[in-house]
Amino acid sequence: MSTLQDKYSSVVSAAQSAGISNLQVQEQDGILYVSGDASNTAAKDAVWNALGVIDSTYSASDINIDVQVAGLASGASLTVATDESNLNIRQEPSTEAAVVGKAAKGSAVTLIEQTSDDWWKVKTADGQEGYAYSRYLKA
Repeated sequence: MSTLQDKYSSVVSAAQSAGISNLQVQEQDGILYVSGDASNTAAKDAVWNALGVIDSTYSASDINIDVQVAGLASGASLTVATDESNLNIRQEPSTEAAVVGKAAKGSAVTLIEQTSDDWWKVKTADGQEGYAYSRYLKA
């Protein structure tokens, strides 16, 4: 077992326990890639929560998690699942991008597109469109 697989063994275990299908764990160029399909957001969250125990800021550059929730279609209703604060809706899919709106914790937004693993284009109840960090959205 590589040192990265050892370091992130709890993340891989969480993915296995959560029933992530098509689970792939691969190390390449000093990065551990964990990918697969989750049957629901709880399964996806289990993987991210396991990483959060190791890396509470989710800033590690030696792991890449690509766990998609199957079947989220454009128009799906999502719930904002931030810990306390509002969710920033940004002009571009980047934390550097301008904030064009906010969605309150617990409010509903509409999925426009799963742009990437990390950023989803959404529309707020008041019609504001932009990109939100998918970690804080639940189907």
